[in-house]
Amino acid sequence: MADAIDDVAVDLGARSYVVRVGRGLMARAGAEIAPLLNRPRVAVVTERTVADLHLEALRAGLAAAGIEMEALILPPGESTKSWPHLERTVEWLLEQKVERGDIVIALGGGVIGDLVGFAAAILRRGVRFVQIPTSLLAQVDSSVGGKTGINSAQGKNLIGAFHQPSLVLADIDVLDTLPPRDFLAGYGEVVKYGLLGDAEYFEWLEVNGPALARGDKGTRQAAVRHAVQMKADIVARDETEQGDRALLNLGHTFGHALEAATGYSDRLLHGEGVAIGCLLAFDLSARMGLVSQEAPARVAAHLADMGMKRSLADIAGELPDRDGLIALMAQDKKVVMGQMRFILARDIGDSFVSSEVSSEALAAVLDEALRQR
Repeated sequence: MADAIDDVAVDLGARSYVVRVGRGLMARAGAEIAPLLNRPRVAVVTERTVADLHLEALRAGLAAAGIEMEALILPPGESTKSWPHLERTVEWLLEQKVERGDIVIALGGGVIGDLVGFAAAILRRGVRFVQIPTSLLAQVDSSVGGKTGINSAQGKNLIGAFHQPSLVLADIDVLDTLPPRDFLAGYGEVVKYGLLGDAEYFEWLEVNGPALARGDKGTRQAAVRHAVQMKADIVARDETEQGDRALLNLGHTFGHALEAATGYSDRLLHGEGVAIGCLLAFDLSARMGLVSQEAPARVAAHLADMGMKRSLADIAGELPDRDGLIALMAQDKKVVMGQMRFILARDIGDSFVSSEVSSEALAAVLDEALRQR
């Protein structure tokens, strides 16, 4: 009997698509993608680490349905989300004579998904693409919702477009190949969903998070499906982040600043920055009297139970001072009319967007965090 596959619909009218979550999807990629094709060929863009692990499995899965593929293999790492690699990707796709009716496949984590999605958005003014996310972070977050883009020296994800995929295949089996650090970084995005809007999900993670980290397939699939459903529901209500979708940025204003401060390097992975940022957002909410002190303590305890980075003290090397961090936060793309917008919390599972954060409260939270280093 085949393993159960969970389908989560992203309801966006003519741009609707399905996120399929389950085991063995890589081996069935050809059958999954064939209905989208006008001709039996695809262009795949991936990166070296993922290619070594999964590219031949994808080739075999496509070949089983008579689909040929050509592949571009880029370097791994956040620095690949850049102008030079975007140009390389677009020029390669043109060399492959990719047409508007063709499909481009993004095989990889969030970096590849964001870069390839943006390349697809601007190639011939828009070609279709399929996300095959190979990291936990990409499966629960970046592969869903159509945010694509690259980084700038000025900040993260400042150049990009909304371009929805035609299909997302989240194969739970590929998570087995993730190094523990990468898996836990992705878990930073998983726990974010509970913190921003579902206290029961956070409670479930407190109980089941250790089994999920140990590799239990059923637990992993349940966690991914629920997170994807939460994101799909939010995206359906607010595709271009005019309202509710901003809640998905819980922890990101702090996290993106920390990523910029560490040069988008392996010193701090994106999901690690999100986890630290979520706890800082709860600390800020507590300092402003919005949430009890017990809430950030509970968040910190769960991150500790999972063995995750949770404070500035967990980031190796030098960091800017408080004013330097605030300057980096001010470059965040969520700034409106010069005002930084924060995702704050009234409780676990109850978050909201606010521009009403005093400079004194923000400075105090960052000063305390820096003192603990």
